[in-house]
Amino acid sequence: MTAVPCPEKLQVTRYDIRLVAGPRGLVLPPYKGSTFRGGFAGTFRRLVCSTGQRECRPCPLKAECPYALVFESGPPPGAEALRNYENIPRPFVLEPPLEEKTGYAPGEPVVFSLILFGRAVSLLPYFIVTLDEFSRRGIGAGRRPFTLDRIAAVNPLTREGAVIYEGTERLVRPKDLGVTAKDIWRHALGEIAGNGPQAARISLLTPTRITYDGKPARTPEFHSIIRSLLRRISSLCYFHHGFAYEADFPAIIERSVQVALVENRTRWFNWERYSSRQEKKVPLGGLVGEAVYRGPLAEFWPLLRLAELLHLGKGTVFGQGKLTVEKV
Repeated sequence: MTAVPCPEKLQVTRYDIRLVAGPRGLVLPPYKGSTFRGGFAGTFRRLVCSTGQRECRPCPLKAECPYALVFESGPPPGAEALRNYENIPRPFVLEPPLEEKTGYAPGEPVVFSLILFGRAVSLLPYFIVTLDEFSRRGIGAGRRPFTLDRIAAVNPLTREGAVIYEGTERLVRPKDLGVTAKDIWRHALGEIAGNGPQAARISLLTPTRITYDGKPARTPEFHSIIRSLLRRISSLCYFHHGFAYEADFPAIIERSVQVALVENRTRWFNWERYSSRQEKKVPLGGLVGEAVYRGPLAEFWPLLRLAELLHLGKGTVFGQGKLTVEKV
């Protein structure tokens, strides 16, 4: 078996965050990712921006600004790839709850996850301070306040957890439970040792918008998923970890074509959000549902396990492209 090389130093750190609705309760949309991200980003900027400039790109402090790193990621000086800011991935994912309920009674919890990559891992204190301030400013319809109740670090592989912040104490107790791609590769290869999967099911839990040949893919062909995933990994490595992911991408894609889509139970989910920066609605629809694949899957298994943490396609910062994979 030809193995897909591991981007060994790619870092992934996961936190589960528990909010509690305030005395007026909360009213949130069915899909909450954009609402969380929008309010969070605005609060983060107000807390850390020292120049007050409307645009980050011309700011002389951009290279050292935590807001610019997280929300306006740009190419480093002399970068030869992805000069277009829109194509540079942000170093985090906000995973909203999958439930579609919209009303939360006073004292009712709302739990979501924050996943940080590379350089953003060291910025956790900024995220906590921002969440605390965000809780007082409010969220959703009527901007109703909530409480930042608890944050737990979670090892994505072992599920070991440790509470690092309690709202009642307002004290951070750091605990490193992050993993690297090397850890994920080792874990994934252990899962299939001596029993490489010939069939796998991928479940797209939130709208997954991947492109192929310049257009949104309406059918989740396996090679399209692998193409999108390789782009995301190489970009995260280059812009947020400081190294290039060295792999023979054409050869990997050629081998991925040998994996056939044998059952397709996905559908297109239309969704859009309003972008205050672009001052217009932006389409973010994508595929949801399940697909089953058959073929030489073993070498791609670590990639797919990594994809469960990285998410896939467009809009990952809002929780888009969340997937799970299992042998069948």
